[in-house]
Amino acid sequence: MTIYLDVVMLENLCMNFIILFATGYIMKINMNKLRLLASSLLGSVYSVVSYLEILPLYSNFFMKILLSILMVYIAFNSHSLKKLCKQLVIFYLTSFVFGGCAFALLYFIRPKDILMKNGVYIGTYPIKIALLGGIVGFIIICIAFCIVKTKLKKKDMLYEITIKMEGKTLSLNAMLDTGNLLKEPITGMPVIVVEKDELYSIIPTNVLEHIEELLGGDNYSICDKVEEKEYLTKFRVIPFSSIGKQNGLMLGLKADEVVIEKEEFFIERDDVIIGIFPHKLGKSSNYAALIGMDLLERSKSNELVTNFKG
Repeated sequence: MTIYLDVVMLENLCMNFIILFATGYIMKINMNKLRLLASSLLGSVYSVVSYLEILPLYSNFFMKILLSILMVYIAFNSHSLKKLCKQLVIFYLTSFVFGGCAFALLYFIRPKDILMKNGVYIGTYPIKIALLGGIVGFIIICIAFCIVKTKLKKKDMLYEITIKMEGKTLSLNAMLDTGNLLKEPITGMPVIVVEKDELYSIIPTNVLEHIEELLGGDNYSICDKVEEKEYLTKFRVIPFSSIGKQNGLMLGLKADEVVIEKEEFFIERDDVIIGIFPHKLGKSSNYAALIGMDLLERSKSNELVTNFKG
């Protein structure tokens, strides 16, 4: 079988370029096509030198690692060691996925005119398999990273909160919302937005069923029971803006205490308003409340209130 070195270089050039492009795409790097091409060319030259055994040193394990580092550095021009290490890890992961796709295609197609020497596959089909394997691998790894990233984000943003009010306690999951900057206008207390349906265990039904009237100031005619009248001093009206509602009003109640927990993270606060939201906060059932960043940082007295369990 006749081997053409230009074909070997082209095959490896294409595959290296796809792998480097996928690495940059996953890490959201502003890529320079010329740098990617130069790095890919370096890798393809290595494959030819390795195949021809011109320099035995090229088959050395440490030289291969050094080549990978050099390729990643040339492609992305990393300015810090930390970034370079991250890019190198994703580069290897992407290479393994692409290699697995290419091997799977080789297994199913079973080409006859194919030869492997010093880790380099050459023959009739490899360039087609390399390109097809690269495309399939690119799609697989992008989908996988999107799924993992989404799950990690959701997991990292979920906290368990416990609301204490008039001797009653409610525990539920809350999502950290960096856009939640709501504060009670008079006292400046931060607001936790909670779905109304979750609050029936700690707030009287008569109060929750007449939120609109209470916002209009009709407090005493609605809160006719002694238990309900105790909530009058806790009522707060919170102005807010959202999509489709620029000048909205939300009824809030001051909680006696709110506890926010996540793994070893633990915080207690007594300066929190519970904003009653009449609808579902989102499609997900993983959370029923929204908390802001300020609730995780400092209290009004500017004392750090973040502790750790134990």
